[in-house]
Amino acid sequence: MSLIADGQNLFVVDLHYVVSLDEVEPHLDDHVAYLEDCYANGHFVFSGPKEPRTGGVIIAAAASRAALDSVLKLDPFMAHGVAKYTVTEFRPSMMAAALQS
Repeated sequence: MSLIADGQNLFVVDLHYVVSLDEVEPHLDDHVAYLEDCYANGHFVFSGPKEPRTGGVIIAAAASRAALDSVLKLDPFMAHGVAKYTVTEFRPSMMAAALQS
């Protein structure tokens, strides 16, 4: 599968804000910079805010849950305690043809 490197699994990272949006907003620019870095380093595949805006979702690729956790701990949202994370690991067995190269 071309979407992820050999030896990696995909993870659904479900972010839940644990504070008001007013407390999240001051960290948003740093969070976006963190996301950009994670895309540049091949850690993240997709991401975006939930609707309604109660958090966000990230689809990540990593060799292990421990490797992903080391990436997630760098997220300013985690560092400032504005979000909690639920992580589900899965090994893709099928994908849409448009995502294959």
